[in-house]
Amino acid sequence: IEWATPKEVSRSGQGRGNSGVHLGGFGEIQVLDSFENDTYPDGQAAALYGKWPPLVNACRKPGEWQTYDILVRLPKVEEGKVTKPGLVTVMHNGVVVHHAAEFNNKIAEYTLQLSDHGNPVRYRNIWARKLKGYDEK
Repeated sequence: IEWATPKEVSRSGQGRGNSGVHLGGFGEIQVLDSFENDTYPDGQAAALYGKWPPLVNACRKPGEWQTYDILVRLPKVEEGKVTKPGLVTVMHNGVVVHHAAEFNNKIAEYTLQLSDHGNPVRYRNIWARKLKGYDEK
């Protein structure tokens, strides 16, 4: 997914292009202009919102297109119990900012939604594709 916040900076903190990529059953990957912009750690760009901050701030300047590559392995659920946790890996502008972060939600499929907090954010080139495991035909 590609996204961009406004080129002209008029606010600070969470008021700078606040949005998010929501993976149903897991949570939100924060979209925010975090270029020279202080905010709370698990609320900055590429944070797994409210859970973990990114390993590094990989934000480009305001107005420039940013990329997220998000890889998810759904949890394995047997008889109503998670037997293998789900994993999410996130790359922001080609930099790994989360690697195999675990989650134990009992979900079989994801939905993908974009949030809107009244801040102007642009999106383009949104691709979603299901990958099979090495042990699947």
